[in-house]
Amino acid sequence: MSEAKFPKLLDYEALKQQFGEDDPQTKTSAFSTPVKAEFDPEERLFSDNKEEKKRPGLTGTRLRSYAFAVLTRKEYAKAELIEKLALYADDRDEVITLVDELSRENYQSDQRVAEMMLSSQKRKGKGPNQIKMKLKNKKVDTALIADELKETDWAQQAYELKVKKYGVDVAKEPKLKAKQIRFLMYRGFEMDAIIKAINRKPNED
Repeated sequence: MSEAKFPKLLDYEALKQQFGEDDPQTKTSAFSTPVKAEFDPEERLFSDNKEEKKRPGLTGTRLRSYAFAVLTRKEYAKAELIEKLALYADDRDEVITLVDELSRENYQSDQRVAEMMLSSQKRKGKGPNQIKMKLKNKKVDTALIADELKETDWAQQAYELKVKKYGVDVAKEPKLKAKQIRFLMYRGFEMDAIIKAINRKPNED
């Protein structure tokens, strides 16, 4: 993956200084970077005390600080981040404006989310239809990885998965072939790649 397709990430060192790395209650991010917000709206929202179960009503710098704390833990799609922050914010319009700004500055990136999704799902043996569906659920445009989807040899991906599950022999019984087809369809592969995979003979290029 080229550097152009993977823009700058957050300045974690600056965030560590902002939120206090040495606090014993420091939280660990998804990138193994300890981060602690100056407050924890999630703890307040889900407190055992029913009287405390209120929207924290974050605004301004407190909302921005919480947004950075959230983004250090994992990558969020733009639509996901808006919904996440809206749970704790006082004004949804302020959330949308803030997330738009974070997106422009590449602190939030649907491109990164799409590329990470593609990579992780391919490692799990998932086909293009599954990947597109998961991106759609996150409201991420699949066009962001259109080239990568097109360049991937999905027949090879399907064949490797078929071999792992059923071996290298080409199935002759209709029931077994149908079973392999259903298996690969469930994994998100398209029929053209599936037919090539199940009919491919050992050592065949």
